[in-house]
Amino acid sequence: MTRLALIAHDEKKPDLIEFARAHESQLAEYDLIGTGTTGGRLMEETDLEVERMESGPLGGDLMIGAEVAQDRLDGIIFLRDPLTAQPHEPDISALLRICDVHDTALATNLASATYLLEGLEDELP
Repeated sequence: MTRLALIAHDEKKPDLIEFARAHESQLAEYDLIGTGTTGGRLMEETDLEVERMESGPLGGDLMIGAEVAQDRLDGIIFLRDPLTAQPHEPDISALLRICDVHDTALATNLASATYLLEGLEDELP
């Protein structure tokens, strides 16, 4: 089964929820994981099931990076706030590095997230 991680900085969580609603039928076919707060909000505000890792400040982003290192993820959508990210929010640099090492797709904005989902859809039988 396709496994996808969903992460968002605080200011981008509403955008990720809106994106998930717009693509809910496709995302419902996937095994989803997310950081604690983002995953919780997605489950509260959509009908999606999301396996929740720790919150970002507690290492949830690193747990997702470990999933990449173990070749257990097909992609990550990390909607980041490049202008006003707070110190407690996950840092993308470690995830970017591990995704590059393992050739795992990482989308950081809504346009690339759309393309990532289109690519994953093309891989379905």
